Amino acid sequence: MADHVSGKGLQRAELARRTGCNLETIRYYEKIGMMPDPPRTASGYRVYDAGHVSRLRFILRARELGFAIEEIRGLLQLVDGGTQTCAEVKARTESHLADVRAKIADLRRIERVLATTAASCSGDDVPECPVLEALAS
Repeated sequence: MADHVSGKGLQRAELARRTGCNLETIRYYEKIGMMPDPPRTASGYRVYDAGHVSRLRFILRARELGFAIEEIRGLLQLVDGGTQTCAEVKARTESHLADVRAKIADLRRIERVLATTAASCSGDDVPECPVLEALAS
């Protein structure tokens, strides 16, 4: 399972490079317990392996898909406990999908209102502005 580079595991900077993740983000995921503590060398350096790379990629991909930290934590708990079923994961995914669809509907409504408001604005160099009036009303 170990990912070796010159006979050693990965340091945090290499983990960041391989995953495209910011160092501070990796520290954050470790701090909140989403990433397991890596073993340390005798000199105190953290040593990450392929399991850390896979887990971090899982977290990053889930974030790209809009899952919240707590939702990802729940998925990881299922995986870590070996209790996941496709049905459970599907239910969680469908719940997240419903939230995404609701956000899309909200964004479409906001887009319509902004487009209508912006279209009513002349853009002239005058103090009266229909956009500001609409926001104030």
